[in-house]
Amino acid sequence: MQQNLENELIQSQLQAVNDALETGIFARVRLLLQQLSANDIADLLESSPPKSRALLWRLVDENDKGEILEDLSDDIRNQFASEMEPEQLANALSGLDTDDLADILGDMPDKLSDKVLHSMNAQDQQRVRTALAYPEDSAGGLMNTDTVTVRPDVTVDVVLRYLRVRGELPENTDILYVVDRKDSFKGIISLQNLVISHSELSIHSVMSSDFHSISVEKSDADVAKIFERYDLLSAPVTDAEGKLLGRITIDDVVDVIIEDAEHSLMNMGRLSEDEDAFAPIIVSARRRALWLGVNLITAVVAASVSSYFEAILEQLATVAILMTIVPSMGGIAGTQTLTLMVRALALGQVGDSNSRWLLYKELVVGIINGLVWALVIATVVGFWKEDLKLGIIIAAAMAVNMTVAGLAGVGIPLMLKKMDIDPALAGGVILTTITDVVGLVAFLGLATLILV
Repeated sequence: MQQNLENELIQSQLQAVNDALETGIFARVRLLLQQLSANDIADLLESSPPKSRALLWRLVDENDKGEILEDLSDDIRNQFASEMEPEQLANALSGLDTDDLADILGDMPDKLSDKVLHSMNAQDQQRVRTALAYPEDSAGGLMNTDTVTVRPDVTVDVVLRYLRVRGELPENTDILYVVDRKDSFKGIISLQNLVISHSELSIHSVMSSDFHSISVEKSDADVAKIFERYDLLSAPVTDAEGKLLGRITIDDVVDVIIEDAEHSLMNMGRLSEDEDAFAPIIVSARRRALWLGVNLITAVVAASVSSYFEAILEQLATVAILMTIVPSMGGIAGTQTLTLMVRALALGQVGDSNSRWLLYKELVVGIINGLVWALVIATVVGFWKEDLKLGIIIAAAMAVNMTVAGLAGVGIPLMLKKMDIDPALAGGVILTTITDVVGLVAFLGLATLILV
């Protein structure tokens, strides 16, 4: 319900802006844009055709462009950034957190990001380069170096006075990090505990020393799991020696979760997660060509299997009518298993210790479903075509194909994972080919042996 309301709001805002653009009343467009948040403007830009998008970007307030760029997809962001002067782009991005700025520059072409870095002051440039040194999909790539640290030997009163003098705290600050003089992480103290603790107590006596830090090398997916498991709002990031390097906050983890969800969704259609619905026609056609070509090859392979059984297809039209049922049922059964496996692998639930059990389980599930639906299709075909032999043939073929589909649904993602290939991207194509070929060979082969 909430999502529908948000979609309706975006469409109404888009309609109002487009109406103002068509009438050429740019002052009206600027007024409408000023009433929107950076997130809403980013949604409007991504929901607009290229020409309207370019015009809207020129009408956006310069002071808002940095936050808007942060919320745009990589392709659209890079398009706008490439049209800006390096100094202009650096000024627009100057208000962003170091981790967000590093993410944006890391996705830009090297020449453009270098120009932006060189236009920054030395301190900001060093902080961003430090963040860029870590892989984007690691804890180091997610962390923000803007942290509030305290020593364990000072009192609560000293820390409270320090916070008053400091004034504004970094965004999403819920805990302070306790470090020694070498910046080694010792523990945390929440702002809540700090406020309610006696002012003369030392930080060491009120801090939580069992709060585990996150390794700077840990993957972003693992970071998201840690936040979800322990209901964290923020967490410290340390190096191999235990030195505090920065912190990760919940807003960055939410971004990781959303990106992973979009990645999985777009992979189902063999598309890039940054695919733009309003991209130029040629660009969209070129990006989709690769997997269309792969799909064509697999379709030709399946069709070539049918060519070996031309004799039975020419003699019995009924066989030709029914031949698509077996591959279709196998494909659905395999896709169900494949989807569960891809999800389990993404959550880290599958490994060497339990993969054999999963193979056995899906083998049994495939056999059970295969036998049940084989009985159903045998009954249907037997009465429909008044041919008991044909009913038995299609039933046997379906049982075989659904059993193979279950095994393939487990085996394919495990194999692809070991080869460092994303199962969500390539698993479906391989699975479809297997179920099509096995289904056709089983059905047409049995029909040839028994009916001809």
